[in-house]
Amino acid sequence: MSKQQIRQVLKDHGKFSANIDSLADDADLYEAGMTSHASVNVMLALEDAFDLEFPDRMLKRSVFESIDAIHAAIEELTA
Repeated sequence: MSKQQIRQVLKDHGKFSANIDSLADDADLYEAGMTSHASVNVMLALEDAFDLEFPDRMLKRSVFESIDAIHAAIEELTA
């Protein structure tokens, strides 16, 4: 599991106007233009891409607010 894979899911499902490759790993994805609706699509795509399911306790904005945060959550779920 790599941050590049996360970036690809964000590119495909995040509906960003900015180039996701130009964002830092700790950049706020919501400030970069991701809507709450798009974040649901991103979450579902991440679940498919990494063959996991985010538990209810992780269904909050902070888990999906940056590439670093998403990476940490996936690492926790796949540990």
